[in-house]
Amino acid sequence: MELDFERCYRAVDSRDQRFDGWFYTGVLTTGIYCRPSCPAMTPKRKNVRFFPSAAAAQRSGLRACRRCRPDAAPGSPDWNVRADVVGRAMRLIGDGVVDREGVPGLAARLGYTERHLNRMLVTEVGAGPLALARAQRAQTARILVETTELGLADIAFAAGFGSVRQFNDTIREVYAAAPSELRTAARGRSAGPTAGTPGAISLRLAFRAPLHAEALLDFLALRAIPGIEEVADGSYRRGLRLPHGPAEVDLTPLPGYVGATLRLTDVRDLAPAVARCRRLFDLDADPEAVDALLAEDPALAELVAKEPGVRVPRSVDGFEMAVRAIVGQQVSVAGARTVLARLVAATSVPAPAEPAGAAPPIFPPESGPKSGQPAGLRPFPSPEEVLALPDSAFGMPTARRDSIRGLAEAVATGQLDLDPGADRAEMVDRMTALPGIGAWTAGYVAMRGIGDPDVFLPTDLGVRRGAAALGLPDTPSTLDAYAGRWRPWRSYAVIRLWRAE
Repeated sequence: MELDFERCYRAVDSRDQRFDGWFYTGVLTTGIYCRPSCPAMTPKRKNVRFFPSAAAAQRSGLRACRRCRPDAAPGSPDWNVRADVVGRAMRLIGDGVVDREGVPGLAARLGYTERHLNRMLVTEVGAGPLALARAQRAQTARILVETTELGLADIAFAAGFGSVRQFNDTIREVYAAAPSELRTAARGRSAGPTAGTPGAISLRLAFRAPLHAEALLDFLALRAIPGIEEVADGSYRRGLRLPHGPAEVDLTPLPGYVGATLRLTDVRDLAPAVARCRRLFDLDADPEAVDALLAEDPALAELVAKEPGVRVPRSVDGFEMAVRAIVGQQVSVAGARTVLARLVAATSVPAPAEPAGAAPPIFPPESGPKSGQPAGLRPFPSPEEVLALPDSAFGMPTARRDSIRGLAEAVATGQLDLDPGADRAEMVDRMTALPGIGAWTAGYVAMRGIGDPDVFLPTDLGVRRGAAALGLPDTPSTLDAYAGRWRPWRSYAVIRLWRAE
């Protein structure tokens, strides 16, 4: 990826937070790398080098700045937009695929050889998959060191390191401090988001301002499935299905960050849990770029000015979103919620996973959630659980029930990929080939389940009503043609039209 030196340097000189996560500033004289918004004195031009990723900076022998914490910056919005192999690879690495399946597993998912995949990533982001995964492991380890009481040896393996020595060497190299020094420094700071509830990991999730939290929470509250999720007191809580067991998460939008409290069965799931929470709240988006384009349309300009930073509420589970889409065909949001609640209630609650060699749980089995929070939030049923349900559990027409079962079988057998790194065009083609699934359903899944920022739903009744309320054409064909001016952010336009309905 080519970075324009003058543009990057101007962003650093002005400490522009909008560029955090887009690139990293390496200061050759100090041997550190920073966010563009780092409050330290702006380095001289001759001493600066810019990198497209933290892993690329680390690969050049630089360590993370302790002042601006560049590893905690929001991710690049490029990976949300790009549907190519590099974009898919970055989403899968963020979800922890390299730690679980290695580079061969990542390459197999993408359909490329390891060598070719490594070459593409080095060209685009300055580091191969191993280096990118290593940078993520270092960040995961730092969070665990600073926010939990786990022993350092347990943290080493929970974060994905092959040995304690590798863990110690990496932390020293990236943060210029031993793990024990990081823990001591964290305890010396005033109580903040890291001073969490016993039995939980609490951390801040960064985002690019503005963030219209009310729009996010309103959308999720209207569609919340009892037993799976709830919105209360300005927070969103839900169960998660993670690679090593179920988990619960509490997300609270606050000024400048989203507070996240995670209760994990296995601490090895921290990185994928964080990645899925960020994806759910669309925290890596570039809202100024989105709003600037949408505001060029006079029909949307007033809405954008009134509610800047509206995001696309996405998903922690592609299969869950696909089932929601099928159930929601030609029924109201309230009706779909009732049907989904019945389906969830019919499935048994899965026992926490006990993988071989698992790290100890982050909380003891007897500890419950913090006071005032609901107990028993569980993940959405898996494809296998849905396939095992009797006909009476579905509460819907036979054709729609068969569509859900066909979907579950396709996902369970690997015929349909709904993971974050799925090929978006291929996913739509394979979904629409299944019985009872049309363009609206596949488009809804592409927008919320896979995270495509440029999906438009011209036949959606809510979209058409919103368009009519704004004086826009409201027939599917004319509205679809009109929406071309909102590319590549048509998914955000859909949310705007739903809110205008």
